[in-house]
Amino acid sequence: MQKNYSILFLLLFIFSCKRASAPPPPEINSFYKLTVTADDRKTITPEEAKTYHVNHTYQYEYRTGDPGHYEYNYDVKGINSKGDSVRGNINVQGKYGAGILIADTIPDIEINTEWISYGKLKASDKEGNEYQLIVK
Repeated sequence: MQKNYSILFLLLFIFSCKRASAPPPPEINSFYKLTVTADDRKTITPEEAKTYHVNHTYQYEYRTGDPGHYEYNYDVKGINSKGDSVRGNINVQGKYGAGILIADTIPDIEINTEWISYGKLKASDKEGNEYQLIVK
């Protein structure tokens, strides 16, 4: 009889134990943003100024950041879906970026960009208009 109680107690103990969940990973404080916005191209923060780099052999105007987290600034030109000419300036980190386009007949346009091949980007604005851009 005592054996039955000890088995019952053992089973209750096993089923009442909860698995300990892993603690959440610590947050890493970094000045790197997860996304690039159009306003990023307007100013360089003090943190970015520490890693500001210009190299005239490449197409970017300048870059900031550390390896694996570089943010590049480019002058771009291209056309919109109607065939109108546009030009502007963008910041890109990884495959995606953002910036401002300037056209002769319309006000400045905030865009989001994506690399599609070497030196070529596709962009879209908030209204869904698309642009084909190349790096100057």
